[in-house]
Amino acid sequence: MEEDYPAELSRGDNFVAGPLPDEPGEVPAADLEEIERQARRDLLVVEAELNQRWPETKIEPSLSRIAALASVLGDPQRTYPVLQVAGTNGKGSTVRMIDALLTRMGLRVGRYTSPHLQLVTERIALDGVPIPASKYVDTYRDIAPYVSMVDSAGGPPMSKFEVLTGMAFAAFADAPVEAAVIEVGLGGTWDATNIVDAQVAVITPIGIDHVEYLGSDLSKIAAEKAGIIKPGSVAVIADQEPEALRVLLERAVEVDATVARAGSEFGVLQREVAVGGQLLRLQGLGGVYDEIFLPLHGEHQANNAALALAAVEAFFGAGKDRQLVVEAVREAFAEVETPGRLERVRSAPTVLLDAAHNPHGARALAAAIGEEFAFRRLAAVVGVMGDKDARGILEALEPVVSDLVVTRNSSPRAMPLDELYELAVSVFGEDRVVAEPSLEAAVEAAVALVEESDDPDEPLAGGGVLVTGSVVTAGEARTLFGKEPA
Repeated sequence: MEEDYPAELSRGDNFVAGPLPDEPGEVPAADLEEIERQARRDLLVVEAELNQRWPETKIEPSLSRIAALASVLGDPQRTYPVLQVAGTNGKGSTVRMIDALLTRMGLRVGRYTSPHLQLVTERIALDGVPIPASKYVDTYRDIAPYVSMVDSAGGPPMSKFEVLTGMAFAAFADAPVEAAVIEVGLGGTWDATNIVDAQVAVITPIGIDHVEYLGSDLSKIAAEKAGIIKPGSVAVIADQEPEALRVLLERAVEVDATVARAGSEFGVLQREVAVGGQLLRLQGLGGVYDEIFLPLHGEHQANNAALALAAVEAFFGAGKDRQLVVEAVREAFAEVETPGRLERVRSAPTVLLDAAHNPHGARALAAAIGEEFAFRRLAAVVGVMGDKDARGILEALEPVVSDLVVTRNSSPRAMPLDELYELAVSVFGEDRVVAEPSLEAAVEAAVALVEESDDPDEPLAGGGVLVTGSVVTAGEARTLFGKEPA
């Protein structure tokens, strides 16, 4: 939710309900098809109901509604230990890495993230897999009467995000899980997820974003995110700007939390670009972990890996000379997948998707492109939300992009095409910018651009297309290229 907030159910028609019966071989194929069709219909109905509530972009700073719902549900969020992740960028990737590590250590894990790329069921995952549509619908119907009770108590009704958060808490308790990895939606202190009492609070890099809600003062933004650090917990903190770090440390001292900082107690000792990712040597809280292959690109992902490792070490109580099993760590990282984060969806030409949606994320993306890819020509397809710093995103991408195709995604919050085009021309120059009204047309135009050659002797190989600017844009591109929700 810290990124973009799609109102629709899914991006396109690539709608997957997920596995339904436990033993599909015993159910006739025709029955299976009907069960899946019904699950899809039910999910559409549930999302239509949820979309009548306050959207996720509208907040009212209070935990009273979600706390009231949790109370009538029996406080499910207190039935399992929690690792909570806040920050501006890198939360989703870090959450997935933590999930993979905990799962490889033998735990049953629940994962709650936002927003989704393609399908709403992505937000609530068990055992590393989004819950089936049928489970999503059943969970909503189970808690709906209690949501109505909270709504009728007076004050603003529950928001969509608050209801989704309650659903996640309930689904994890019902599973049951042995650990939950919870991504903060927006901010920290007043986020609906913050009724959990996390024993490990993870803070990814903090930057400027959502100024309409969090302001443009980095110290104040950090103070909001520091609210997830609870008394007696372990605060695992990524590399931060000095003013942000100071606020986080002050909060840790205030609540008597133990602190582990990137660059001090843990970090990346060495990284080498490798085929399909990078090879890392990580300093953890309990020692050094060598020969860690991470199938993701960019220094920022290496830093996320170190952060996730330290968080899991803190969860298990690892410390000086007490490590996790190194081979298990290697296996967990080698299997990590982060859809929509420099994800390759096509070759010849290479097409990459990335959900970067603010200047901080775009700079990390540009650095990874410049360091780990050698494109002869790179065309970027960019569609952003109207409330984002589009100029900052474009300026970050300009040094590594040859041509730019601006477009708009299907969200009603998307920046108007003519407005984005004017901004793009002011950054790239008119000769390097093309505008296309649809994402599909924009991708086709970008592919055509990188396949052009003025020199008949110049090979066409080496061209690339990057689709970015928004979570919604990346999600719709995944659907366009036939990728299933993950």
